[in-house]
Amino acid sequence: MKVAVTSQGADLTSEVDPRFGRARYFIVFDTDSGGFTPHDNTQNLNAVQGAGIQAARKVADLEVEAVVTGNVGPKAFSVLQQANVKIHLGAKGSVKDAFEQFQSGQLASVSEPNVEGHWT
Repeated sequence: MKVAVTSQGADLTSEVDPRFGRARYFIVFDTDSGGFTPHDNTQNLNAVQGAGIQAARKVADLEVEAVVTGNVGPKAFSVLQQANVKIHLGAKGSVKDAFEQFQSGQLASVSEPNVEGHWT
């Protein structure tokens, strides 16, 4: 299974980015291999609009099955839902901490976005 965690940096000690669409990186964990790979999301940091949609498409293209983040807006939520990507909100601390929270079941998947569009 692949799990993407939104991150402010490219390593496991980086803080979770509370924003999905405008997160600096997605750290993708592969639970089968135990490895992780950072994926740059710079192109969406300063996007006037569509950051959430583009980020959701990128995550779906990475064949991620779950996203761990702080918040997600309605457009990104819709794209992720259509791609059958589960969304787990409320992650805090380091990327490593957030992934451990996910693995231990502390972050339940959600059925609706928790912020309005254009949240920064």
